[in-house]
Amino acid sequence: MPKFVVLKLYNMPLTANHKPLKSHYDVVLIGGGIMSATLGTLLHELDPTLNIVIFERLGRFARESSAAWNNAGTGHSAFCELNYTPEKEDGTIDISKAEQIAEQFEISKQFWSYLISKNYIDKPTEFINSCPHMSLVFGKDDVEFLRKRHEKMTQSHLFKEMEFTTDHDQLREWIPLIMSKRKETEILAATKMDLGTDVNFGTLTRKMGRFLAEDSNVDVYLYHDVKDIDPNADGTWEVEVKNRLHGHKHHLTADFVFIGAGGYALPLLDSSDIPESEGYGGFPVSGQWLVTHNPDLIAKHQAKVYTLATVDAPPMSVPHLDLRIIDGKKALLFGPFAGFSTKFLKEGSYLDLPESINLKNIRSLFGAWWHNLPLTQYLVRQVAMTKDQRIQHLREFVKDAKEEDWELKIAGQRVQIIKKNEQEGGKLEFGTEVVVNENGTIASLLGASPGASTGAFAMLQVLEKCFPDKVAKDWKDKLQEIIPTYGQSLAENPELTKRIRNYTKEKLNLDY
Repeated sequence: MPKFVVLKLYNMPLTANHKPLKSHYDVVLIGGGIMSATLGTLLHELDPTLNIVIFERLGRFARESSAAWNNAGTGHSAFCELNYTPEKEDGTIDISKAEQIAEQFEISKQFWSYLISKNYIDKPTEFINSCPHMSLVFGKDDVEFLRKRHEKMTQSHLFKEMEFTTDHDQLREWIPLIMSKRKETEILAATKMDLGTDVNFGTLTRKMGRFLAEDSNVDVYLYHDVKDIDPNADGTWEVEVKNRLHGHKHHLTADFVFIGAGGYALPLLDSSDIPESEGYGGFPVSGQWLVTHNPDLIAKHQAKVYTLATVDAPPMSVPHLDLRIIDGKKALLFGPFAGFSTKFLKEGSYLDLPESINLKNIRSLFGAWWHNLPLTQYLVRQVAMTKDQRIQHLREFVKDAKEEDWELKIAGQRVQIIKKNEQEGGKLEFGTEVVVNENGTIASLLGASPGASTGAFAMLQVLEKCFPDKVAKDWKDKLQEIIPTYGQSLAENPELTKRIRNYTKEKLNLDY
């Protein structure tokens, strides 16, 4: 008989409860990351009578992409990410994507504020803290781009507090570590948003996981690996689950399945054989950070500072020097430096990539590779870099960086989406995408950044696509209680934006 195992959901001791799996669930959630925890909490609030189960293959929630050191912890709100505001051919700046992402992060903050108000989670400073978000550029052309970007963005009330400067004295106040030993003749500029945050998604996920495991009727099974998902004739799904502690396999049926398994979402989606999964492939990318815990350096850098990606580099490789606050301790993180592994998860198998290739996606994979040869060359160069070469890149930010102050830390695995494309065969995507079948009985989240930051918005999309009637009627009032701005546009409502930011600032103890 399978065991119900809870191992350190949130600094909790190992406990075991002989609780057999049910033969049928209304909802099966695969993966113990931020997405499944968010969707599980939403569904439990909207209908507490639902029989919900979460399967996590490891012994703790948030061990993969949601873990603190496996991502930059940036509450992605489009304040500093320059790739969200491209310059068009006519020289104008397009801020539409930035506005969308800013709104989506506000939805996440509202969701977390609701959890605080209901006492489902506590101590918000353990997972979110105020941290200015800055963009920094070098050289005349990029300074002009940043100036135009600032002018355009501050026309939107979502970004009206954004400051811009080229003044070295002002920059020395904002980023003294970066400005140390720079020549007065150097041309550079920065923008700054004090509304930015640093988020520990690992701690947040484990707080939600503890609530679901201890204080709800949601079943949580750790060390349980979903191996296969097959359609039944009656529209339900047969799910094969393996207990990784004992090797036992169990088959159960489910009315609805959500695949929030990070890199493993792709092969599980493929196993479902839904037409919507055809042509999808995955390209795994790992990464490394340079990290310092030197208190003298940390005292001189209290922000997240992003710059432009180099030529041929993917958006996820945008260099940034970030303040991190993890388990109450501050550190600085610089990177990311791209790596490569054929694993789809950090604790996955080297056979993940080759086993994911099949007749349905091989054309997409080859087409994406052929049309992204510069990216392949970029990854090869990155993988071959020595620590000393990485320190040289850091010195573009911190002029007097010393190698002994910085250590290399392995980041998490990301699987970038490759989609079928008629012109190119396949196209590499860098965003986050929700895939749903025609009947709305199975959904999967694919992709990476902005990922966790916009998780609440992504899971609302799942609800809207998979439970449209419930969302429109039975669940509408509750959704508006959880997300006060649900169904409204912040970009078109300055007063609502001000009111909701004040609300989340108070609930989450932010101090901008």
